[in-house]
Amino acid sequence: MGATDPVKAVEERENRGEEKTEKKKKKKKQRGVKANDEEEGGDKDELNHHRFLANLNRLNPTNPLRIIVNNGGGGRFTTPPPPNPAQPLRSSSRAPPPIQTPPVRAPPPEEPQPPPSPSPPPLQHQSRSLFSQTPQETLASLNSSKYTNKFFLFLFILHKIAAIGFVCFLVFRGVQGLIGSNGSVKRKEQRILRFLLPQVEAASLLSIVLAFSWQMAIRLWPEFMIHFILWSTFLMSLSSGILLLCFQMPATDGVGVSLIAFSIGNGLYACWVTRRIKFCTKILVKSLEPVSKFSDLNLPTYYMLAAGFFWMSLWIFGVIGALNFYFPPLVIIGLVLSLAWTTEVMRNVVNLTVSRVIALFYLRGMQSSTRFSFQRALSRNLGSACLGSLFVPTIEALRIVARGLNLLKGEDEFMFCCANCCLKLMTFIFEHGNGWAFVQIAAYGKGFVRASQDTWKLFEDVDMVEVVDADITSSICFLTGICSGCVCVIVAVAWTHTVYKPFTATISLLAFFIGYLMTRISMALPHACVSCYYACYAENPESRFFDETIKDRQALIKNGRVVVHTPRVRRALA
Repeated sequence: MGATDPVKAVEERENRGEEKTEKKKKKKKQRGVKANDEEEGGDKDELNHHRFLANLNRLNPTNPLRIIVNNGGGGRFTTPPPPNPAQPLRSSSRAPPPIQTPPVRAPPPEEPQPPPSPSPPPLQHQSRSLFSQTPQETLASLNSSKYTNKFFLFLFILHKIAAIGFVCFLVFRGVQGLIGSNGSVKRKEQRILRFLLPQVEAASLLSIVLAFSWQMAIRLWPEFMIHFILWSTFLMSLSSGILLLCFQMPATDGVGVSLIAFSIGNGLYACWVTRRIKFCTKILVKSLEPVSKFSDLNLPTYYMLAAGFFWMSLWIFGVIGALNFYFPPLVIIGLVLSLAWTTEVMRNVVNLTVSRVIALFYLRGMQSSTRFSFQRALSRNLGSACLGSLFVPTIEALRIVARGLNLLKGEDEFMFCCANCCLKLMTFIFEHGNGWAFVQIAAYGKGFVRASQDTWKLFEDVDMVEVVDADITSSICFLTGICSGCVCVIVAVAWTHTVYKPFTATISLLAFFIGYLMTRISMALPHACVSCYYACYAENPESRFFDETIKDRQALIKNGRVVVHTPRVRRALA
C-alpha cells in the first residue's frame, strides 16, 4: 500500500495537467471563433457599404440627395474598388491555429500567436474621402453670408438717412410757408399744390399702370413686343416733342426739340438693329420660360413699385418745400440725383432677386425661394446693387459714346485720333464693371468688380463676347422706359396747359422722369432673365436647359454670315 501511494499521486497530477491543457484548448478555440465572427462582421459592413454606394450611383441626376453629394464632394460617387479576388477576405486570411497534442507527462508549451493582419482604414475616413470638396463652386458657396461692397452699402444708407431727413425738413418748410406766411410764398405754394401736385401724382399712377402693362405684354407676346417697343418709342417721343413745340414757349420748345432729336436717333437705331431682332426674340422667349415655374417671382417688383410710389410722393412735397429754401435750383438738382440713385437701386434689387432664382434653376436645377432671394438682395448683396447702380449706367453711356466716335472717325485721324484710345479705355472699364455681373453677385455672393471680371472671362472663354455685345435686350428695356415717360408727358402736359400754362415745361420734365424710372423697375424681370440665360450658358454650355440657339449664332458669326457692326478693340491692339 505504501509503495503504490506515490504512483497514484503522480497519476493524479498527470490527469490534472491534461484537464488544464484541454481547458486551455477550449478557450483558444472560443477566442478564434469570436475573432472570426468579428472579421466576418467587418466584411459584411464593407459589403453593405459597397451596396449603399452602388445604390447612390443609380439615383437620378436631378435627385436632391445626388445633387447635394455631387456638388458637396466630387463630381460623381466614387465607389471603392471591390476586394481583389486573388486575396481572400480577412476572415479566411487567418489560418486556424494548429491543434497540438502535448506530451503526456510534460506541460504543454505556449502556442505562438500568428502575426495580426494589418487592419484596413476605418470606414469613416473612407466615406469622408468620398465627399471631399473640389475646387468647383459648391452648394455651400451659394449661401455666402458675406456682405458685398460694404463701403458703398454704408454710403447708400448714409445717403438715404440724409435724404429722408432733408426731405422731411423741406416738407416742414413747405407746410410752414403754406400756413405761417401771408405773402408771396404762400400764394406760390398754393399754386403749386393746386396746379402741379395733381398732375405729378397722376403721372406716377399712370407710370405704374404702364409698367405692369409693358411687363405683362412682353411675357405674353415677346416676338411682337420687340418690334412694337422700337417703333412706338419713336412715335411717342416724336409726338410729345411736336406737342411741346406747339405751345410756343421757350422752355417747352427746348424740351420738345430734345425729344424730336431723340426720336430721330431712335428711328435710325430701329433700322440698324433689324438683323438682330430675330435672334434677340429667340433668346427672350427661351429666357422667359422658367418664369412660369415661380408663381411669386413678380412679388419683388410689386414691393419696389409700391415703395417707389410712396417715396416719389414724399419727394414731390420735398420739391415743393425746396422752393421756400435757399438756392432752389441746386436743391432740386440734388433731389433729382438722389431719386435717380434710389430708384436704380430698387431696380437692381429686383434684378438680383430674379437673377438668383433663375440662375439656381439653370445651374443646379433648384426651385429656390423668391422670398429668401429677396431678403439676400436687400441685405447681403445690397452693397453691390448700390455700387452697380452708381456706375453701370455711366459706364454704359460712355461706352456708347466711345463706340460712336469710333464709327464716325473714318479716315480723319486728326479729328478723331483719340477715338480708339477712348474705346480701349472704356472697354477696359467695362470689363471691370458691367451689368452682367449681377448674375454672379446673386448666385455666388461675389463683389461687383470680381463678378464683372469673372463673367466677362466666361464670355471670352466660350467665345461669346460678340454675341452678348450684339444683344439688344437692355436697349429694349431702356426704350420701354422712354416710351412710358413720353406717354406721361403727353397726358400731364395736355392737362397742365389747360389749367396753368407756366408749369407746362416743369410738369413735362417731372412726368417724363417719373414715368421712365417706374417703368425701368418693372422691366428688371425680363432683363434679369436674359442676363441669366447668357451668363449661365457661358458657365455650362452643355446643360440640358439650353438649346442650340447660341451655338448656331456663333457658327454664323465665325462663317461671316452674320456681321456684327458693334465696334470693339482688337486683341492685337488692346
